[in-house]
Amino acid sequence: MSANARNRVLYGRFLLFIAGLGGLLYGIDVGIIAAALLYLNKTINLSIEQTSLLVAAVLGGGTVSSLVAGFFADWFGRKKMMIVSGFMFVVSVGLIVVSQGFVSLFVGRLLQGMSGGVIAVVVPLYLAECLSSKRRGSGTAIFQFMLTFGIVVAALTGFFYTRQAEAAITAAAGNQELIRLAQNHAWRGMFLSVIYPGIIFFLGSFFLSETPRWLIRRGKVDAARAALLRSVSPEEAEIEMREMQALILENKKEQTSGSLFKRKYVWPFLLACIILSLNQTTGINSVMAYLVIILKQAGMTASHATQGDVVVKVLNCVMTIIGVALVDRKGRKFLLNLGTAGIVIAFLAGGIVFHSFESQKRDVLSRVQTSVANNALTIPINESTLGPAENGRPMALTVLYSTGSGNKVATVLSNDPVPVLTIPADTTATSPLVIKRAQYGPVPTETTGWLITICLALFITSYSFGPGVVVWLMLSELMPTRIRAMGMGIALLLNQGISTLIAGVFLPVVGNYGYFAMFFFWAGCTTLYFLTSAFLVPETKGKSLEEIEMYFERNSVKA
Repeated sequence: MSANARNRVLYGRFLLFIAGLGGLLYGIDVGIIAAALLYLNKTINLSIEQTSLLVAAVLGGGTVSSLVAGFFADWFGRKKMMIVSGFMFVVSVGLIVVSQGFVSLFVGRLLQGMSGGVIAVVVPLYLAECLSSKRRGSGTAIFQFMLTFGIVVAALTGFFYTRQAEAAITAAAGNQELIRLAQNHAWRGMFLSVIYPGIIFFLGSFFLSETPRWLIRRGKVDAARAALLRSVSPEEAEIEMREMQALILENKKEQTSGSLFKRKYVWPFLLACIILSLNQTTGINSVMAYLVIILKQAGMTASHATQGDVVVKVLNCVMTIIGVALVDRKGRKFLLNLGTAGIVIAFLAGGIVFHSFESQKRDVLSRVQTSVANNALTIPINESTLGPAENGRPMALTVLYSTGSGNKVATVLSNDPVPVLTIPADTTATSPLVIKRAQYGPVPTETTGWLITICLALFITSYSFGPGVVVWLMLSELMPTRIRAMGMGIALLLNQGISTLIAGVFLPVVGNYGYFAMFFFWAGCTTLYFLTSAFLVPETKGKSLEEIEMYFERNSVKA
C-alpha cells in the first residue's frame, strides 16, 4: 500500500471516529440525567416542575438548535458547526457541575441539549456528504451505534457513582452532613466524568476537512477536490467531482424558492414528519431519562434500579446492532411494524403491573391535613395514624405538597429507621403549606420491580431494532434531495418538541395519576404509529434515493 493510500485509510478511520464521538455525546445528553435524579433534588431545592424542566431542557435545547442547525450548516459549513457543538457540550458540563441552584442547572442542561440538536443534524449531513456510496451505510450505522453506546456509557457512569454514594451513605450511619456530601458528589461526578469525550470531539473536529459538496456549492472547486483526495483515490475524486458539478448545473435550471411546497414533495415531507413525531410518542427519551426513577418506584432499591438501568440500555445497544444487520435484509416496513407492535405489548403489560399496586393506595389526605401545624407537617407512619398495613407488608406514605414555589413530593416507608414523614416550616415560602395529595399503600416488592424491568426490556428491544434503526434511515430516504436539509430541520423540530413536551409533563402526570397512566398513554400513541406504518409507509428496501423520489412523484401526479 502506498503512503497516500495509507493516509486515506487513516483519515477515513479518524473521520468515522470523530463522527462516532458525536453520536456518543448525543446519547450521553439523553441518558446522563437518569441516575443523577436520585440525588439532584436532595442537595438542591427543586420542585417537581423544576425537576421535569431539567429533564426536558436537553430536549428543548435540541428543539431550538435543530431548527437552525441546518441553516447555519449551509451558511458556515458542516465542520464549523461540529466544532461549535463540541464547544457547547464542554461548556454545558462545566456549568452544570458548578451549579448551586435551578437557574444555572437549567441553562447548563439547555446548552447541553442545543449541542445535541446540532450534532443530530450536522453529523449525519457531514457523513452523507463525505462518505462514498459504498461506505455511507456503515458510516450512518456507526453514528447510530455510538448514540446507543453513549446511553450505555451514561448508565454505567450512573451505576458507578450510585454504588459509591450508597456505600458512603451506609457508612455515614445517619450523619446528615456526610450523607449530603455523598449525594452531592454523586450527581456532580456523573456529569463531570463525561466531559472528556466532549473535549476530544471538540478538538478532533478542527482536523477534519469541510465536506466537498458544501465547498463546491460555494464555488471552492480546488478545496473540494483536496477534501475528496483525503479519503478517495484521484480517479474516484474526479468521478465524484464531475457528478457534483453536473448536479449543481441541473439544480440551477429549477427555481429553488418554495421547493418544499411543490406537490411532489408535500406527501413525502408530511409522512416523514408524521413518522418522526410518532417516534417520540413512544416515550423513548422520557423512558431513558426517568428509567432509574421508574424502577425505584416499582419497588427496587437505588442500587438495583441503576443495575436495571444498565441492563436495559446495554440491551438497547445490542439490539441496535441486530437491527442494523436486519434492516437491509428484512426491510424497513417489516422492522417498523414488528417493533411498534412489540412496544404496544410492553407498555400495556407495564401499565397493568403498575396499576395492580398503585390501585391499592388509599387516600389519607384528611388524616395528613389534621397533622399540619404552624406551617409544618410531622406524622408517624403507623397503623394508629394511617390505618392497618396490607398483609403485613411495608407501607409507604407519599405526600404531594406546595408552599407557593411549585409542587414537591415527600415519601416515607413504614420500615425506615425513623418512620416519620416531616416537612419543616419554610421561612422563605410565599404561601402556607398546602397538602394537595396524600396516599398510603403497600410498597412494591423487588419482584414487581423486575417485572417492570422485563416490560421495559421488551420495549427497548422492540424500539431498538424497529423504530430506533428505521426512523433515521427512513427520514433520509423519504426526504427528496432538494428539500432534505430544510425538511430534516423541520421534522427534527417536531420530533424534539414532542419529546420535550412529554418529558416536561411526566412527573406532574405520574404524581397526580400514577405511572400506569403514562404507560397506557404511550401504548395508545404507539398503536397509532403501528397503523401509520402498516397502511401509509412504503417499503424502501433495495431502492435508490432517485427511485423513491420517483415513486412519490408518480403518486402525486395520480392524485
